[in-house]
Amino acid sequence: MKYRLLLVLTFLFAPLATMQAKEPERPVIRAGIIGLDTSHVIVFTQTLNNPQNTGDLAGVKIVAAYPGGNEAFPLSRDRVKNYTKQVRELGVEIVDSIDALLAKVDVVLLESVDGSQHLEQIEPVFKAGKPVFIDKPLAHNLADALKIQALAKKYGTPWFSSSSLRFQKRLQELLQGDSLGEIVGCDAFSQSRFGIGHNDLGWYGVHGVEILYSVMGTGCVSVTRVQTDKSEQVTGTWAGGRIGTFRGIREHTHQTGFGAAVFGTKSIQQISLPSDYTGLLVEIAKFFKTREPPVSNDVTIEMFAFIEAADESKRQNGAPVTLESVIAKARAMP
Repeated sequence: MKYRLLLVLTFLFAPLATMQAKEPERPVIRAGIIGLDTSHVIVFTQTLNNPQNTGDLAGVKIVAAYPGGNEAFPLSRDRVKNYTKQVRELGVEIVDSIDALLAKVDVVLLESVDGSQHLEQIEPVFKAGKPVFIDKPLAHNLADALKIQALAKKYGTPWFSSSSLRFQKRLQELLQGDSLGEIVGCDAFSQSRFGIGHNDLGWYGVHGVEILYSVMGTGCVSVTRVQTDKSEQVTGTWAGGRIGTFRGIREHTHQTGFGAAVFGTKSIQQISLPSDYTGLLVEIAKFFKTREPPVSNDVTIEMFAFIEAADESKRQNGAPVTLESVIAKARAMP
């Protein structure tokens, strides 16, 4: 009889014990968007706000957005109205200022498609201490990129910027595996469309430069560049004699993708990369929870020095240009 009673009590109270042992739900991190003039805001909102999310993607929700936009920049002007409508239909509150946005959120995604707006838009975010992801391009030139870095240090606010190409699964698996051995070089490629008011490679070529730096890391010393109407090639010489190149495709861009040939001491691997945002969004969500950037700010700044040096080499008819020289020049700008 006592044994039966024990079984009954165990059956009745086991669910209660399980409920008591269950960890309390963590509060959702409220995210806000600045700039509704890129298709990224639709994908990002749909992905992060999916109620079925688990693991790293769970726990971050976009709750508010400030449309922003730039009437002088066609790719912004012509898209902001439609994307604002779509984001509102996804249940996100639309606000009329950055200050109004900051009052409603814990973290920020700066998505304005025009990189020349980023410096002005980011300062109140840094000042408010809200961790922020800055979508590509970080800025329209190296001088603004350096000012953004300085502002973040001034206010002690964590940030990172990256193309989604850095976090593509195939690339990460290749770099984390042992098939390559020591990496001695990389030839990366992407489209290289030009954006008004941006460094040549800062607008869309930044994708290929991001692939190059994902493989090579920092330490580029100098850059040379050759450009024609159809394509361009930028060759970087790294400390220790390693060489990395970026091939920008300027013609038939609808037929091109992203990829690289990676040269190692054990093997040479060629990879083609899709355009997918899942890996990037996982890293953004983890960053918002930990405040630890997955990409060093110094890496991103060197990328923009590489891009600036490429422009300077073009102006000098392909002469080698050091990254040190363009950084010094950019720091001296008012």
